[in-house]
Amino acid sequence: MADGSKETNPQGTEKLGYLGLGLMGTPMTRRLLKAGYQVAVWNRSEGKVAPLVEAGAERVVTPRDLLASSDIVFMCVTDAAAVEEVIFGPEGLAAAPGAGKLVVDFSSIHPDAARDLATRLKNANGAGWIDAPVSGGTKGAEEGTLAIMAGGEAADIERVRPYVLAMARRFTHMGPIGTGQTTKLCNQVIVGCAMAVLAEATRLAVNAGIDANRLPEALAGGFADSIPLQLFVPRMVNGIHSPPLGHIATMLKDLDTVADVAQATSTPVPMAALAGQLFRLAKAARGADADALEIYKLSAAERKAL
Repeated sequence: MADGSKETNPQGTEKLGYLGLGLMGTPMTRRLLKAGYQVAVWNRSEGKVAPLVEAGAERVVTPRDLLASSDIVFMCVTDAAAVEEVIFGPEGLAAAPGAGKLVVDFSSIHPDAARDLATRLKNANGAGWIDAPVSGGTKGAEEGTLAIMAGGEAADIERVRPYVLAMARRFTHMGPIGTGQTTKLCNQVIVGCAMAVLAEATRLAVNAGIDANRLPEALAGGFADSIPLQLFVPRMVNGIHSPPLGHIATMLKDLDTVADVAQATSTPVPMAALAGQLFRLAKAARGADADALEIYKLSAAERKAL
């Protein structure tokens, strides 16, 4: 535990660290700071660190320093390779003493990778692990309405719960390490297919001469109503893609992982497989870093490409 931090940490005495200050990490860190917690930060590109330091965060030079100065480290990076690098690369988390400390990974990676990384980190320095992928996009990160599904030891989950609930509305313990990632894959089956289906319905409305902006209003309260309907359709129709709700490459990565786990468990996933191929087309057409909702643009007539 960090000494002398009660005044800055109203709900506890633990020092926090956050690694990976991207679309999700920056607003999540801001919520921790707003809640009064003492937070150290590290990011590969320095430009994303400075605004958070101005907001009250402490800058550290390496991931190793982050774990050395923190009791709990949260991280959100792009994929398993990035997680591997910040843990076991030069000056990574594994190089710092970890006994009694926790690493909470908000990244979305393969469940097998989560279990492997957790075991290797435990063997390297004694640190514990929670896999805690998130759902709710940048809007949820900014508003603190994220849903977070977690795998790990029950005592560890309860230890981090007050901090996580400064960033999220829901924090559900799903079982041992890896189950958080598996739950996120189920989430991505639903969200990825919803994006593809809503793009199809929206294009049908536009092509048939209906004001697609009114679909959320018209369908509200019916069986077709959902948060994706209300949030995604207006953005698709009006070409609102900045800031992105999530990148095409991220959704494709998750749907490819779904396909891998489905094969390993003999699970048929025809809808998720089709959504994955549509996002692969979207990546080729719009670019890996484009907003995932640009899947809607795949069906635009060339002369009206939006």
